[in-house]
Amino acid sequence: MTIKDIARLSGCSIGTVSRALNNHPDVSDKTRQRVLQVVEEQGFQPNSNAKHLKQQNGTGIAVIVKGTMNMLFAELVEKMQSLLNDANWDTSVFYIEEDENEITYADRLCRERKPMGIIFLGGDVNLFRDGFSAISVPCVLLTNTAEDFNFRNLSSFAIDDVKAAQQVIELLVKKGHRNIAFLGGNINCSQITYRRLMGCKSACESLGVSFDVDKQCEPCRYDLKSAYSATYKLIEHYPEATVIFAVCDVVAMGAIRALRDMGKRVPEDISVVGFDGIPMAEYFVPRLTTVRQDTVRLAELGVDALLCNIIRNSPPVHGLVPFELTEGESVMEIPNS
Repeated sequence: MTIKDIARLSGCSIGTVSRALNNHPDVSDKTRQRVLQVVEEQGFQPNSNAKHLKQQNGTGIAVIVKGTMNMLFAELVEKMQSLLNDANWDTSVFYIEEDENEITYADRLCRERKPMGIIFLGGDVNLFRDGFSAISVPCVLLTNTAEDFNFRNLSSFAIDDVKAAQQVIELLVKKGHRNIAFLGGNINCSQITYRRLMGCKSACESLGVSFDVDKQCEPCRYDLKSAYSATYKLIEHYPEATVIFAVCDVVAMGAIRALRDMGKRVPEDISVVGFDGIPMAEYFVPRLTTVRQDTVRLAELGVDALLCNIIRNSPPVHGLVPFELTEGESVMEIPNS
């Protein structure tokens, strides 16, 4: 039983339920009684210390975003802020560099600002394994999984990156592509990049397509400028590539700009596929073929798990969110291949 369930059964919004449980003055007596009746009937046990703690700690919920140019994270932040605002929780967003240690940052944040809970967008699971035990407040990790660590205060939700990458390769091979390049990310500090690369590699192996990581991959940050520069390097050492599989949509867009500046047409001369399904991908020219993540579902699950942990001291929750491979205009079929 979660706050979301209480909201559904009482006919109220999540924000109204949260305010009713915390005796907020802008909830009518009738509405409060309806919420409390459902709470009693369902055996819901809110944490009586939550209101007191929230009053002591004015910063509310902290969101730590790893990477300053990731448009998927920007979309998730907007959706979570809206959900938390509806639930009457303050939100502070903190951006760190891709290679910065989010656990060290969170530990310092807890000491200096004392947030009630933390949502991590992106992250290196190795850093969680080695240092998360120092964090005592309820936390949620989105777009990565922490289920294997069994931390009592850490939930996580993500898509199956390996399976999604495999589906991308299956589509490309079906369309005749056998010279597949992989662009973006850094497997030394990003498990997301690693899983997508491993999905690409395993699918190539199972389909009998050659894939040399040293030759056919080029790392870069998750931003347009880095992707632009990396595309030149990639084409220089792998000029026979017929398609570039970019680690995210932003990297795909940077790659397309670089290819155009090289005098190459997309997709007529070389195809490009992205990952994430950010809104801009649908309006980009050409419209991107990409893996679409359900940001609404990710945001809802993350916020719900965090508030349940804070208010009710509920156990952590881990889950996979469905994805969708959507075909746009950026991948061309190679005839007679």
